[in-house]
Amino acid sequence: MSEETIVNRVQQNTKLVTLDLQKFHDDTPIEELDIKQFLFQELMLKEKDFREQIKEFDWSQYEGKYLTVYCSTDAIIAPWAWMLITSYASEFAKEVFKGRKEAFQHQLYQRELDKYDWDQYEDKFVLLKGCGKVHVPDSIYMLATNKLMKRAKKIMYGEACSNVPVWRG
Repeated sequence: MSEETIVNRVQQNTKLVTLDLQKFHDDTPIEELDIKQFLFQELMLKEKDFREQIKEFDWSQYEGKYLTVYCSTDAIIAPWAWMLITSYASEFAKEVFKGRKEAFQHQLYQRELDKYDWDQYEDKFVLLKGCGKVHVPDSIYMLATNKLMKRAKKIMYGEACSNVPVWRG
């Protein structure tokens, strides 16, 4: 008897490609640090006190993590203060970022998406996967849509069985 190979011509000839943006997610924990605790009355930067508190702070708690640093009060923070925090925190943290966690998550995704080969979606129908274990920021769906609109024929959101048309070129 001879073996026959069964070819699924529908699947073989389809232009539908699913892109799961979760694959660009970095699992490294992200911690936030509000520096108001280092300010006089949580509002004023006094250099001597600030330097002392920064020096005594336990930076080791950020070992191997990303650290986002911000100030939740309306204090005016000099650039050197952010630099000083970075010099202490970077000894332990994987990376130090000024801003909130959400902005940094966007930046992490964007770094990966900027390196990604988008040309593979030329003239394809692209389905941006909508469900998953990891929350993908809306801003990343927007970024992916911008990149795909230059190449794809159609962009959809959701799952293969239930999707929403987003754009058609």
